[in-house]
Amino acid sequence: MSATLPASPRMPRPPPAAHRGAERRQRLFAVIQARGATVVLIVAALVAGLIFPAFLKPENIEDLTTAASFLGLVTLGQTFVIIMGGFDLSVGSMIGLGTVLAAYAAPYGVLAAFGAPLAAGALVGLVNGLLIVKARMAPFIVTLAALLALKGLAIVLAGESLIIADPGLFGRSANGALFGVGNLTIILLAAYAVAALVLNRTAYGSAVFATGGNEDAARMLGVAVDRTKLLTYMLSGTMAGLSGALLAAHLSSGISSAGNGYELQSIAAAVIGGVLLTGGVGTLLGALSGVLLLGMIENIINQIGSLSAAFQGLASGVFLLVAVLVQSGLTRQRSS
Repeated sequence: MSATLPASPRMPRPPPAAHRGAERRQRLFAVIQARGATVVLIVAALVAGLIFPAFLKPENIEDLTTAASFLGLVTLGQTFVIIMGGFDLSVGSMIGLGTVLAAYAAPYGVLAAFGAPLAAGALVGLVNGLLIVKARMAPFIVTLAALLALKGLAIVLAGESLIIADPGLFGRSANGALFGVGNLTIILLAAYAVAALVLNRTAYGSAVFATGGNEDAARMLGVAVDRTKLLTYMLSGTMAGLSGALLAAHLSSGISSAGNGYELQSIAAAVIGGVLLTGGVGTLLGALSGVLLLGMIENIINQIGSLSAAFQGLASGVFLLVAVLVQSGLTRQRSS
């Protein structure tokens, strides 16, 4: 009798060339979406340096990052919210209220000056989150109502006048420098570094991405979606409060209207940086690049000198529109 030879194990077939090509294109589109704004930032900075010799001087770069730090901190919190699938329109008014609270609390010490706006921001974020999670209200309505309420509260506390803050240690916390680098720049970069670790290396960060990608699927997988939303809106409010406190320290005053427009600018900066408004996609490096690109537009307009301030809004709007069109195209290519 002839022995039956055991069947040789079937070797997996390599994926067809078309499939491998599609995978490579998917990875390329993902990299462009995540890193495109950073590449544009670097190229634009080099071109601006060639056209305007003063642009790349250390003092001008320091001025740019200092001016961008307030928007940058707000955009950090806004980025978490957008990746989670929402948005926060209350952050601009929270900055104005934060400056007023910090100015009032400054005579009681630096801790009080920073603690008051941070606590207020966290409380506002908690209320926003509770209304969205428990009352099932739309984020647009909740945060728009908070925008109006906080703006009114800031005006009640400060009126139309400045609240002068003690420019001592409180002022030096924003206007000082360490090893030649401004404190505001250090705070901005440190905040983004820590936030990037939280977003990409913690269970909370994974929950933010999962909630933004598909909330129902995230619940089925055991993600604490409601808690994630609460924490994220609290983070957004806290960052707005911090931005307000630092702005008060920088200006040595509290101004109720200080944050006007920051809610839309923070959304624009995040979107320019590759954060999708549909949720589930985005990086903090991209968001920071979006902030710096908007700051660069303002800086270049100041370098030119002959353009009016209105041109900054026009240029920023065109830049945002181009970024959204590019992102939409990349998303369609990745889906197909």
